[in-house]
Amino acid sequence: MSQLSIQLTGGALGAEVYGIDLRQPLDEAAVSQLRSAFHDHCVLLFRDQQLSKADQVRFSGYFGEPVPHPTNLRDRDPDYPEITIISNIEENGKALGALGNDEIHFHADLVFLHTPGSASLLYCVETPTEGGDTLWSNGYAGYDALDATMQQRLAGLTALYVHPKPEYNPPTPPAHPIVGIHPDTGRKTLFFSPNAAKTIVGLSETESHQLLAELYAHATQARFVWRHHWQPGDLILWDNRCTMHRREAFDPQARRLMHRTQLLGAPSR
Repeated sequence: MSQLSIQLTGGALGAEVYGIDLRQPLDEAAVSQLRSAFHDHCVLLFRDQQLSKADQVRFSGYFGEPVPHPTNLRDRDPDYPEITIISNIEENGKALGALGNDEIHFHADLVFLHTPGSASLLYCVETPTEGGDTLWSNGYAGYDALDATMQQRLAGLTALYVHPKPEYNPPTPPAHPIVGIHPDTGRKTLFFSPNAAKTIVGLSETESHQLLAELYAHATQARFVWRHHWQPGDLILWDNRCTMHRREAFDPQARRLMHRTQLLGAPSR
């Protein structure tokens, strides 16, 4: 790992890691360097990897305990249940994986659970030459850019989350703080997900929708966002506790095949 180096993307977040073959087990020094970079930059990109599913599960374990995805039950790999297949490809009329080819708007993973996603890893096997880009927004920068009045207004507010698919929801819906404190960095971050936010506790429905719309418009400004165009062999690790992410639509006739691993854990209150 003597060649391990980290270069910033030049965007609002993210860094690319060079000089590492993720098929090989990592020593403690390399893991420590990667964890520090992860906490500093929120998103890490590893290019030109040739990963088996076992390799991806092992590498994911350096950042937490990879778990079978709580919702994509039909899209898990039977031999590696920690791997979820993300794909629009169909064979014999049957989809190989989840999420198709449509746009997926900015969101944070699994906020409708009491323990939402802490980190996700996505490995690119096949991808279109155009479309299907993923964008991440920086929740730290979004929070820091709020004026003092808005920061004070948000202090102590929680959002109640309900997934549109009832079978995904726990018996009691969770409420997560809109301003989270990252358990590893101690930094304040915007933490919300418009796709499943039902209301802000203590506010009327109208006030909730207005505030969430205002926060969404703020947090997804170009100055807080980094875009990635995928190539086969890319692995990206992102911190769900301080980012949101979005996928652009792509041609339904083009093939896209990704392998995802999921870790769980919310920001501290």
